[in-house]
Parts: sequence; C-alpha cells; structure tokens
Amino acid sequence: MNSLYQLAGLLAYILAGRVVMRRLNGALREAALAALNLGGVFFFLFYGGKEHFALRFGIYVGLIVGLYLVVLLFADKRGAWPWLAFFAPIAALIVIRYVPGEFYVAFGHAFGQSWRGVPQMIGISYLAFRCSRLVLEVRNGVVKMPSLLEYVNFAFFLPTMSVGPINTYANFRRGFIERYDVPVGRAALRILVGAVKYQFLAGLCNQLTYSGLLLDDHPHHWVDLPVAMLFFYLYLYLNFSGFCDMAIGAAGLIGIPVPENFDHPFAARNVKDFWNRWHITLSVWMRDVVFSPLSKFLVTKMGIKLADHAIALTITVVFLLVGIWHGVGWNFAAFGAVHALGVVANHYYTIFLKKKLGREKFKAYN
Repeated sequence: MNSLYQLAGLLAYILAGRVVMRRLNGALREAALAALNLGGVFFFLFYGGKEHFALRFGIYVGLIVGLYLVVLLFADKRGAWPWLAFFAPIAALIVIRYVPGEFYVAFGHAFGQSWRGVPQMIGISYLAFRCSRLVLEVRNGVVKMPSLLEYVNFAFFLPTMSVGPINTYANFRRGFIERYDVPVGRAALRILVGAVKYQFLAGLCNQLTYSGLLLDDHPHHWVDLPVAMLFFYLYLYLNFSGFCDMAIGAAGLIGIPVPENFDHPFAARNVKDFWNRWHITLSVWMRDVVFSPLSKFLVTKMGIKLADHAIALTITVVFLLVGIWHGVGWNFAAFGAVHALGVVANHYYTIFLKKKLGREKFKAYN
C-alpha cells in the first residue's frame, strides 16, 4: 500500500476517532468506534495482504468473537470455570503458534481454499494476553462484564492492535467514563518522535545488526560481533518503542489512555531493573498473572525457610514463558533462559548484599 495513502488513512482514523469519543455517547459511540476500529484493522492490517485476505479477516474476527462468548459464559462464574475463560485465548495462541503450517494447508484444501501456511493472525500474542487479563478483571470484580461492542472496541483498538502496549480493560475504559485529555501538541510530538525512531533511526541501526553487518558472505574482524550485538538491541528498542510512541500518541489524540511500555531501559543498573523498564506492560502482566500467584504457592509448599529459592524458581518459570511468548524456536527459549539466569543471579546477589550491609547500608547503597 502506498505510504501516502497509509498516512492519509491514519490521519482520517485519528480524526474520526476523536470526533466519536468527544461528540457521541452511549451505545451510538460504542457502535461507531467499533465500526471504525474494524474498518481500520481490515484496511491497515489485512487489505491487500496475503491471498484471500478478506476471508482471513473474517476468520480472525470470528476467533475473537468466539473468545468473547467463552468470556461471557464463564468469566463471572464461581469455582474453576473462570480459568476456562482465562486459558481459552492462551490455548488459541498456542495452537496458532505451534500447529504446523501443513495442517492449515490441508484444512484450506478441504474447503477449497489454497492456504499456503498459517492464517494471518495479527497481534495474536497481545490479543491473547489482553483477553486473559480481562477474565481476571471480571472475576475479581474490577470491571463489569463488557457488552459485545465494548469488547470489540477493546480487542480491536487499532493503535495497540499489532504490537501493544498490553492495556488492561479497566484502563482502556477510563476514556469512556471520563474525558481523557492529552494536549494535542504533546500527542502529535509523541507520534513524530515515534515515527523518527521507527522509520529512520531503527533503519540506521539495522544496518549494523547481524543481518546488516555480518551476513554478507565476507570475513569479519571479531569486533564486528559485539558491534552487531549492541546495535541489534538498539534496533529492537528503536523499532519497538518507536511504534509504541506512535500508538500512545494516536490513542491520546483519540481520547484513550494507553500505558507506557518503556522507561529508559538502557539506563537500568542491572537486568532486573532492565525488565522494570523494557516492555513494561508484559512485565506487569507476568508479575500479576504468573509471578505473584506462583511464588505464593511455591513458598507455601516449600516453606518460609526456602522462600528465596522458591522465588528464584518462579523467576525462572516467568522468563522461560517470556521467551516462549516471543516466538517459536530454541532461540526464543534460550533468550528467556539467559534473562532468567541474569535475574536469578541478581536476586541472590541482592540477598547477599542485604545480609552483608544491613538494611540501612543497603538502602544507602541503592
């Protein structure tokens, strides 16, 4: 799609969304915003893409509506039923990620469709985590069960659809309950800064990453490897945070609050602090949904004397899940394992310092 058309479409989407949020109310606002988001997702993320893009979009919408029906049926029930609704989006993510592409090809042929691989599922990881978190919000009484239109607006909100940040339903609905005002100039500058990071600076850094620097079939000096390692992380940061900047700025112009996803991660003092600053919404999801309940369970089972080791085990589980969440393959699992090792080492080093320095000196040290 022509970049000029994309830019014009994005400006039209933001302007229309701002008008809908400020001029309409009630069911009319929900319906208008749902139509705008569905149209935006189809136009920007599916239209003109892989073959049968309209059918792929229909399957995608059907999957998300199907997940809503599971949430509607089980999220506010007693006992273990809410966990069925919680794990349904996670199960959908696992199936889409790990079922071989040949299955989808055979499935398509059975219905006369020439699928060439896995159906196009834009942002399925972020969608799964948002919907699972919604179940817990409903079960815990934080929010009421959303209507279908409210759910569609939350699930299909275009700025955060493809790569987040992972918003909670309660925070998303703040824009509907009270007027969420961000100065136009500040939001527009946020979009501009994000665009420069995403389109320009990330591209420059990508020329010095593994693919840009090393994979040219020529011999390289050893120093090129650490250079590629450094610039790969810079590329990831500029690419990802730049997109998040644009998403947060666009959502602010429309009137929807979106949480920050980065807080100067390369200023972190250690790997634990890094994960408090990098992909913050994923870290918060893992903390609330996995780390807190699992660590409490393990401490109960292992006893208070082994609490430090129970926490270390929980950290390992969390970061292995973080690695697997990012993608399929041993390299993603290795990514999670390496970060688990770093955070666990920091965990034990912190315990050592507290014992050696005492509470007051440790506080001064920090």
